[in-house]
Amino acid sequence: MDFHFANAWELIADAVPDHTALICGDVRRSWREYEDRAARIAAVLDAHGLGPDAKVALYMHNSNEYAESHFAAFKIRGVPINVNYRYGPEELVYLFDNADVEAVVFQGRFAPQIEAIRSRLPGLKCLLQVADGSDTPLLDGALDYERALAETQPMARFERPFDDIYMLYTGGTTGMPKGVMYHNGQFCMGMCAGFAMRGFELPASVEAIPDMVRKIHAAGMVPTTLAASPQMHGVGIWIGTMVPHLLGGTVVTVPQTHFDPDGIWDAVAKHRVTDMTIIGDAFAKPLLASLDAAKARSAPYDIESLTQIVSSGVMWSAETKQRLLEHKDLMLLDAMGSSEGSMGMAMSNRAMPPQTARFALSEGVKVFTEDGREVAPGSDEIGMVATSGNVPIGYYKDPEKSARTFREVNGVRYSFPGDFAKVEADGTITLLGRGSQCINTGGEKVFPEEVEEAAKRHPAVGDCLVVGMPDDRFGERVVAVLAVEPGADVDDEDLRTFMREYVAGYKLPRVVVRVPEVQRAANGKADYKWAKAAAEAALG
Repeated sequence: MDFHFANAWELIADAVPDHTALICGDVRRSWREYEDRAARIAAVLDAHGLGPDAKVALYMHNSNEYAESHFAAFKIRGVPINVNYRYGPEELVYLFDNADVEAVVFQGRFAPQIEAIRSRLPGLKCLLQVADGSDTPLLDGALDYERALAETQPMARFERPFDDIYMLYTGGTTGMPKGVMYHNGQFCMGMCAGFAMRGFELPASVEAIPDMVRKIHAAGMVPTTLAASPQMHGVGIWIGTMVPHLLGGTVVTVPQTHFDPDGIWDAVAKHRVTDMTIIGDAFAKPLLASLDAAKARSAPYDIESLTQIVSSGVMWSAETKQRLLEHKDLMLLDAMGSSEGSMGMAMSNRAMPPQTARFALSEGVKVFTEDGREVAPGSDEIGMVATSGNVPIGYYKDPEKSARTFREVNGVRYSFPGDFAKVEADGTITLLGRGSQCINTGGEKVFPEEVEEAAKRHPAVGDCLVVGMPDDRFGERVVAVLAVEPGADVDDEDLRTFMREYVAGYKLPRVVVRVPEVQRAANGKADYKWAKAAAEAALG
């Protein structure tokens, strides 16, 4: 039997049928129920003509149904398509059309959005509406998720091949969403790294996974993972859902339509969560504030079960990590990567002090200059990070972009997601940011993330985004769009003086624009389009 998520999860359901697979609020599903419900949804999709390579859009907040539908798409040899629930009509139409979506599983609150665009999507064959407490009537022509599931017999199992396509759509910080394609079996094998992270050997075959899962259960090391980050984002679905499920673990989600730090900590205590996935300071800072507030009112949250927090996608500052460690000695794993590949990791706990944006490179990861030379450690040269491990097939329906991002150097195929870095003398790297956002001021390159992190080190700064604006003399000038902490303030010049400790003078913001709140995407990523508009509005 080939490596494939559907093959693996079916075997795991047989191995640990009574163990809890999913928890959302008060609803729990055992592995037996999880597999059965996914098989019934798969049968519904099959009955509507969906099969191998069919694209199934998942238009939901974090929920049990998200994971079930994700599994169901794999069962029919289809491709689950992650949908950003903040998208407007034009973005949704673009995504559904670009992905060739044939079915949409959506929560009731999104029924009006589906109704508004369905006439523009002639390829849709099936709509499944999930009740979500919003009291939205069933959309005309849609199937009620629970009723369809109850009235359908589970789809019979069959073996799926290694080379089925798996795809994750990424919007990045600029441009239209694009689907990053992997072979399902290739990605399943990569996600089995979760075994190694717990000190176990990697399974040599998909048939070996059930015995490995039994060993993890017997050792008391099975994870209960809370996906605090959205499942429609790579961190939430990959590290927060797919990895723990390959280990036969439990995935916990919080039934909220917005990020609720208090609700997250309540769930950690209630469900004895061992692992959590977040997205950098965008999630870590509110979670930290919630812990601080609870401690101040002499009612601290019970986080004794929590052993590990994993983050990726957005900068996670050393200061925030350090303050989290004051509440409990945790393993903090800061993964450097993107939808196009994993590149490195920074691990910290009380015995290993955290550093901002410093990562140990994963095997097969290098930093290259623009002319293809490998950056020498300690040279202070800037290069582009590339990984040769688990390289995607390419972007869906975009061969030109694929050729630029996934290319050979010295006979080895690498993924170049666009991140720039310096290689330190000890072989670790300091991540600078994405080249697409790089600001050219007076001939000098300025990476916004580096400046943002310097600003956010100031105790009065709550969040910050940095953009380049036109400048007659320097070409572009550095502009900081920031929000201060409640009740705090800082003078512009005092802020620049503070930041000089961390960045060179030419990187300092010449203009500081204050906003009530820095706008970010639901996955915590920077919204530079909004930041630039805010800067333009302020500067006139």
